[in-house]
Amino acid sequence: MAQPRILIIEDERGLTQALSWYFKREGYDVTVAEDGLEGLRKAQTGLPDVVLLDVMLPGMNGLDVCRELRAGDRTREIPIIMITAKTEVTDQVVGYSLGADDYVGKPFENKVLLAKVKALLRRVQGQGEPGDVTETSGVKIDRVRHRVTLDEEPLDLTPTEFRLLECLVRQPGRAFSRKQLMEAAIGDGSVVLERTIDVHIKTLRQKLTKAGGSADLIETVRSIGYRFREDKPESK
Repeated sequence: MAQPRILIIEDERGLTQALSWYFKREGYDVTVAEDGLEGLRKAQTGLPDVVLLDVMLPGMNGLDVCRELRAGDRTREIPIIMITAKTEVTDQVVGYSLGADDYVGKPFENKVLLAKVKALLRRVQGQGEPGDVTETSGVKIDRVRHRVTLDEEPLDLTPTEFRLLECLVRQPGRAFSRKQLMEAAIGDGSVVLERTIDVHIKTLRQKLTKAGGSADLIETVRSIGYRFREDKPESK
């Protein structure tokens, strides 16, 4: 089996060296970039299996790097874990809104970060299991091809958005709490704010609308969370 390829974009040299040594010891093929522009170029050319991305970077900050990766045809589905200070809640929320899949706050234990990386890779690989297609209200989710369409119009989703929409579409009409959706899409070991699910739902609604559908496909359930409609609403 090929080594998982990980790109670490971090300007703190001591942390970069420690992470590089740790992940190599765990069997990963590690590439390092110490500024945002270099990291973006290496992600675009190397297409790693996962990116560890610091927020505060010289050249181009991590949020802008995340935005550029999600906008690229070849890089939009690469899993991204943001690294930032635990107190920077705004960075965390903005990072999720730009398409980050998970978050870790400094200082952190390497084994916690490794667990997050492994969980993300398992979810991405698990989306390729055969014979698994779900369709509700015009939304079709194909886990074999990792493809989502709305009335045959493709949707470009991040890995987290894919898992979140899949959770909702598999059980239309069921109301999920934010915590349940967070565990399905991000993992129960992730330390994130439940309101980050609201950010992902907002982005999903925007993408559904852009593809010609209705934002009302995903309904807000007061005091609970969200559900996917069993019937197809009129497009707005």
